[in-house]
Amino acid sequence: MNTPYKPGTPCWIDLMVPDQQAALDFYRDLFGWQGEVGPPETGGYAVCTLKGKPVAGIMKAMNPDGTVPDPMPPTVWTTYLATDDIDGTVKSVTDAHGTIMMGPMDVMDLGRMSVIVDPTGAVVGLWQAGTFEGAGIVNEHGALIWNELSTPDVPAASAFYSAVLPVTTTPSEMPGAEGYIEFQVAGRTVGGMMDNATLPPGTPPHWQPYFSVDDVDDIQAAAVRAGGTVLAPAFDMAAGRMAVLADPQGGPFSVIAASTPEQPA
Repeated sequence: MNTPYKPGTPCWIDLMVPDQQAALDFYRDLFGWQGEVGPPETGGYAVCTLKGKPVAGIMKAMNPDGTVPDPMPPTVWTTYLATDDIDGTVKSVTDAHGTIMMGPMDVMDLGRMSVIVDPTGAVVGLWQAGTFEGAGIVNEHGALIWNELSTPDVPAASAFYSAVLPVTTTPSEMPGAEGYIEFQVAGRTVGGMMDNATLPPGTPPHWQPYFSVDDVDDIQAAAVRAGGTVLAPAFDMAAGRMAVLADPQGGPFSVIAASTPEQPA
């Protein structure tokens, strides 16, 4: 990625886990990432890299005062959507019946962030870039290729995201993807959305990252050997071959060997 992410485009992901070093080790071995626990002034936040470019963040779950949360929050990946006016975007979130989990805050000179909850219950981050734009490499083995929202109310989610960011939603025209919705920015597909009625009962609304891999079956086997679990075994679908996995601390993610060119996530 050599240009800034357009507002509304997924631009970054990070993971909050009880055991940060174990997560760094798992994703290093699985995808070839490099990363280490960061300095105290950043709360130890680790920026993982691939080929020298940032691809994801991993942080230890902790309260703002540095204490260990009790109960521990679920281990999940957070997707961040780009905005060029985070204060204005956050104001529009409440106007559009979303809620604010974490209000806008400066992250040194890197940018400004916020975490919100859409009206259907899915948590998503917002990022206004300063010196840090977001993922520096996408659509290659071990890097982000797609971000997908699973929601119980597709029309409500479509209306919300279109109200708070310059995104539109449109039914996918990909053969075999009937009912699937695409998020578009300036006419370019940047992510997807599906009804979570097709998922196991009790699955909460969520955004999930997809990582590009050369061989889904090999990655699935490697994840299991490293203590991960398989949520949906490797299968062929409209966009390629994919699997849904969880890391040893329960963080779910998808991997895909895309059969058609996907847009940067």
